[in-house]
This record gives sequence, C-alpha cells and structure tokens, in this order.
Amino acid sequence: VQLQASGGGLVQAGGSLRLSCAVSRDIFSSNDIYWYRQPPGKPRDMVAFITPGGYTDYADSVKGRFTISRDNAKNTVFLQMNSLKPEDTGVYYCYARRSSGATTTDYWGQGTQVTVSS
Repeated sequence: VQLQASGGGLVQAGGSLRLSCAVSRDIFSSNDIYWYRQPPGKPRDMVAFITPGGYTDYADSVKGRFTISRDNAKNTVFLQMNSLKPEDTGVYYCYARRSSGATTTDYWGQGTQVTVSS
C-alpha cells in the first residue's frame, strides 16, 4: 500500500470527522504528505500538507478548523476536521510526490467521500 485514505462519511454541519492516510514507509519518512479535496463538478484543490519535520500549512478556507498531523510510528497522516460546513463536501485524497534524481513520481490515495449536510 503506497497511500490509502479512509475515514470519510456523512456528517451534519458543525460536526467533525477524522481522515486517515496510511503511507508506505519509504514515502512517509522523506516526503511531504498532502490532503486534497475535489468538490462535485470542481477541480481538486490542496487542503493541507505536512513535512517530515512536522511543518504544516493549510488552505485559507480551512484554517482554524482543520488540523493535519502525522504518527511516525504508524506511518499515518491524519486530517482532523472540525466545524464542518456543507462546502467542505467532496472526495478527499492524500498525495505525495517523490523525486529521485531526474525522476518524479506522484502517488495518490484512492479518495474518501466526505458529505456535510446543512
């Protein structure tokens, strides 16, 4: 398994969900891990990322509500989503890009659906 996302579901506005992304060790230890989301009929956009050293950054639309974290013992990245809004609805993907010399490889998880009802 290279990247495998899980934890999506249906939640009411104001609720919380925690997404998980299990990552292969060789990718997890040395690459930034991202969460993207794709709302229905819209392009895929970056939500948050975390570096191997723990630096994080977020899209403006989720700052203060979402928290990305990593468990180094489990090679897993989490996305804690609080105060969810209907506009957070979409398919959430975890992603990593690995560069080795002149070769760059993109890894996408399979996506997990998050639906926030109003």
